[in-house]
Amino acid sequence: MAQEKVAVVGLGYVGIPLAALLASKGYEVMGVDVSEERASSVGEGRLPLKGDEPGLTELLAKGVRKGALKASSSAGMLGGRKVIFVCVDTPIDADRRPDHSSLRKALESVAKNMSRGTLVIVESTLAPGTMVGVVRPALERGSGLKAGKDFGLAHCPERVMPGRLLKNITTYDRVIGGLDLRSQQRACAIYSKLTKGKLHTTDLTTAEIVKTAENAYRDVQIAFANEVALISEKLGADAFEVRRLVNTCPFRDMHLPGAGVGGHCLPKDPWLLATAGKAANPKLIPIARAVNDSMPFHVLDLADSLLGASGLKVEDAVVTVLGASFLQDSGDARNSPSLPVVESLKRAKELRVHDPFLGDFAGLKVQKDLKKALAGADLAIFMVSHKEYLKLAPGALKKMMKTPAVVDGRNIFEARKMAKAGIDYRGVGKGSLQ
Repeated sequence: MAQEKVAVVGLGYVGIPLAALLASKGYEVMGVDVSEERASSVGEGRLPLKGDEPGLTELLAKGVRKGALKASSSAGMLGGRKVIFVCVDTPIDADRRPDHSSLRKALESVAKNMSRGTLVIVESTLAPGTMVGVVRPALERGSGLKAGKDFGLAHCPERVMPGRLLKNITTYDRVIGGLDLRSQQRACAIYSKLTKGKLHTTDLTTAEIVKTAENAYRDVQIAFANEVALISEKLGADAFEVRRLVNTCPFRDMHLPGAGVGGHCLPKDPWLLATAGKAANPKLIPIARAVNDSMPFHVLDLADSLLGASGLKVEDAVVTVLGASFLQDSGDARNSPSLPVVESLKRAKELRVHDPFLGDFAGLKVQKDLKKALAGADLAIFMVSHKEYLKLAPGALKKMMKTPAVVDGRNIFEARKMAKAGIDYRGVGKGSLQ
């Protein structure tokens, strides 16, 4: 039996693991990306993503080696593919409205190269109403075909996370929205081979709402945890101990507070939902976004307070920011909370940025040697809980620095141990009266 030919448009954190997994399941996969460099890397079996992605490097290389996975920057390679997955970025603009520019370009390429019987599956996260109001018209207009009659259409929003791309895609339940029953059935036949999780079918708009709502829900939960952290600081308590005890009560799941929320999804998806539902005048989602966006600036306030206690100003200090990605042990720096911190601290006498997974950040060369990054520093600000940082002992940290002052944005250290080591310490959610 001949392999079914499929295509994946967009070779990023969503498209690459999807393409590699499809190839491992017997499909003949063509990956297409507008970036020649990205397409070339994937086509050669080299993973262009930064950070630790268990199993993905090997799976990608294997798919390319056996000829099941190829890649190109030419949209013409989409021709003859019976199933086309769309996995492109769907950001928001400066006014927090959906930016469909990449999506429209991808749809234009798909429409020009699709044929009767093609099933188009969009995995990109979309503002509710986009499948019906943008995707379907663009495909019909560009192809001259009729959705539901000449081609199938489905929306199966991704549920991946950097650092666990393959695990999520192979174990999580998936929500599959279909234009019609036939589209649902065809999509289910594919995803049943990809994940051990359950498949839940629904309509296109409901699938869009589900994805944006699940991320907005998490964002709201984190905002609550951050607000409790700010209250705990003022009352001289430890928010992490508060969280531990709160979660001893059934049906409570207080999240971790921290230095901010980053990544491609959480800073964006709540706005996709709120914008689409603006007629309902949503209030909680925008407030949660404001709370989470404020946390990097709270870290800066802690830094100013700590330096002031040492008789220093930022302009006279050597400052090291540790962690530039948005997530531990990842090289994904999209919407990183470290960005506003680094930008503000460029006024320092000397600013260093350390991250084991990035080469540059905010126009600065990233230091790879942790000891060199901390040597002679007056202030260390931990923004990400990379494993390398978790191994740091307070005593060793003090010896590296000139002025042992630390701001902890991710609960890496215990206040008691830092005080015992003689380090001036401030932590998000940690009151000074501990």
